[in-house]
Amino acid sequence: MSDLDRRQLLTATAALGVASFDATRVWAQDASKVAPDLTGQSILITGTSSGFGRLSAEHFARLGATVFASMRNVPRDEARELEALADKDGLDITVVEIDVLSDKQVKRGVQKVLNATGGTLDVLVNNAGIGITGPIELQDMEATQLAFDTNVFGPQRMTRAVLPAMRKQGSGHIVNISSQLGRVILPTAGNYSPTKFALEAASEQYAYELAPQGIGVTIIQPGGYPTDIWKNRNRYNTMLKTRSPKSRLEAYPQAVARMGQEDGSGRSADPMDIPHAIADVLSEPMDQRPLRVAVHPGNKPQVKINEVSAQTQIAMLGGRNPTVKAVNLRGT
Repeated sequence: MSDLDRRQLLTATAALGVASFDATRVWAQDASKVAPDLTGQSILITGTSSGFGRLSAEHFARLGATVFASMRNVPRDEARELEALADKDGLDITVVEIDVLSDKQVKRGVQKVLNATGGTLDVLVNNAGIGITGPIELQDMEATQLAFDTNVFGPQRMTRAVLPAMRKQGSGHIVNISSQLGRVILPTAGNYSPTKFALEAASEQYAYELAPQGIGVTIIQPGGYPTDIWKNRNRYNTMLKTRSPKSRLEAYPQAVARMGQEDGSGRSADPMDIPHAIADVLSEPMDQRPLRVAVHPGNKPQVKINEVSAQTQIAMLGGRNPTVKAVNLRGT
């Protein structure tokens, strides 16, 4: 970039800052709000064996949606429990086996969903994800590949699998579960931030490229919530420690001591915030669904970063690419 281009970008960004806007929807629970109606929407969710995915599957179905709850290693107890609940309460939930690491399972699972719906799908929620924490130097290639394969390549596999059907019907929405750490770096969080940064970038690029086709993208940015991610993280972290060279472990004694010991007990926020926030987005008209939604009752440090990012994108590209401006202003 030339000095002139750089000055023009800074000038345009500063001008936009005068008329500041909220580039991120900050979700907050409103007890007086009427529950959204998702009747008629078909929704495929990944990673529904626990956490946000499991809660979302039940919540969306109770709001009238037809839900396809995907998880790996079916049959399993979590699948049977969800199917029993659906049968007891008359919820339209179908469990589908999908391991987002497998091209074959993604293709087969998505096709099963499309066969059940007559070839259409309204919403994909890319929720499946993992965290392997500790100093990033300790993240060997086994841990690094697993993190990126789950948190980045998994959503890519799923999104590419559903887009032909959405494009054919002329509508659809992709919801990607990111994190505050998709914008803010936390030391000793391993490859979690790098994977979520990558997911944020890919999601935004998809948003620009798919908007002209009538397909939307929303990035959900949760803070820390007490879900099974802590238990799963401890398992991955313990395995990583056992195969890490002593010389590397000794370089980070305090961080290594915490690996495998976190349980999330200090977090009291309600994980239902996430399905509530997604349902609110899906109840809005397509052209009003925001690009980013920050969700947590506490600190949301990513919001300011999101605002600056949106202003910069508009300043740099908004003049010659109206879609960039429209996507960043959507829902504000």
